[in-house]
Amino acid sequence: MLNDPLANVLSKTLNYEGKGKKEVIIHPFTKLVKGILNIFQTKGYVGAAVEVAAARGGIGKLNLIGAINKCGVIKPRFSVTLADFEKFEKRYLPAIGVGILIISTSKGLMTHEEAKKKKIGGRLIAYCY
Repeated sequence: MLNDPLANVLSKTLNYEGKGKKEVIIHPFTKLVKGILNIFQTKGYVGAAVEVAAARGGIGKLNLIGAINKCGVIKPRFSVTLADFEKFEKRYLPAIGVGILIISTSKGLMTHEEAKKKKIGGRLIAYCY
């Protein structure tokens, strides 16, 4: 039984990146996982993520391009306001302007840069650089 499916997906992705693999099979392929992988894809960290089977939980295939140095979930899911972004950037990212924090807001999943532009806060979900 998986306690945190998102953490398992990101850990598996990071392990396959380190081994130099070109693709990884993801299970379960949930809405949250799809949303985060979509953000990773738009920012250029991974290739396309495709749902292979609609089995229980879903199964997906993710193409890797070798651009991830580190990624992971943020536990506990800290509540963050507009004034707190810099503190968490310093904590989870190697330098300001390098990498992304993924935030769950009332407007959906987005990066910390988009949340700053829209001037909204939310909960920290994951990071990647």
